[in-house]
Amino acid sequence: MSKFFLFALSFFMVSLASFSQNSFNKNKVIAHRGAWKANGLPQNSLASLNQAVELGCEGSEFDVWMTSDGKLVVSHDSDHDGIPIETTTLKELRKHRLSNGEKIPTVEEYLKKGMKQQGTKLIFEIKPSKISTERSEELAAKCVALVKKLKAEKWVDYITFSYEAGLKVIELDPNANVAYLTGNKNPQELKDAGFFGFDYNIKVLKDKPEWIKEAQALGLTVNAWTVNSKEDLEWLLDQNPDFITTDQPELLFEILRSR
Repeated sequence: MSKFFLFALSFFMVSLASFSQNSFNKNKVIAHRGAWKANGLPQNSLASLNQAVELGCEGSEFDVWMTSDGKLVVSHDSDHDGIPIETTTLKELRKHRLSNGEKIPTVEEYLKKGMKQQGTKLIFEIKPSKISTERSEELAAKCVALVKKLKAEKWVDYITFSYEAGLKVIELDPNANVAYLTGNKNPQELKDAGFFGFDYNIKVLKDKPEWIKEAQALGLTVNAWTVNSKEDLEWLLDQNPDFITTDQPELLFEILRSR
């Protein structure tokens, strides 16, 4: 085998790896709980993830809880069909289907589905436990372990309302992108703690618009939730954020095309 052939093969493999790492969409559009609203799909379902991918969203956000038997499931609310997730087993929860017939997804199922494509990032929200801060930290540790086990790191960015859970993710995976949701930390505090950025309610950013420029100057990413009106989407786009989380990705794409 010639040296030239080996060099060419090596260059090709490096280029392919580089392409793989940088092939995700770049359009600011984060579908909140997947792209569910326009087509009446269940929130946080595999179907809503598929729709976000079909639309070409930069990210599809999903919410994660831990069951009483330590399993990770995808659900926005702390209950599933009226059953509290944290004090119920996965087996019991799976008896109650979503409106489209799907079972409540496990996080492993959701990640494996999302890893079949390389356009839409998986915005992994670790929900704060209603039982204890320690349980939030345990959930964070299990989330990081699962992402590493599946080798899903390049697909996943983390977000959380639990400051402690965010710090746990940063501790266990210093290379992870972790954004904070609650809105009670200024950009310098987040930078000092090792966060990737903030993802604050738009009301917080309208009240403290200076935080946007401060974050950008510090190299932090800026996102806002949940931005659904045309007026708010236009205002936020004028601030040049990195991402916008919305229940109406179709509307945001329409506005972006008009600019």
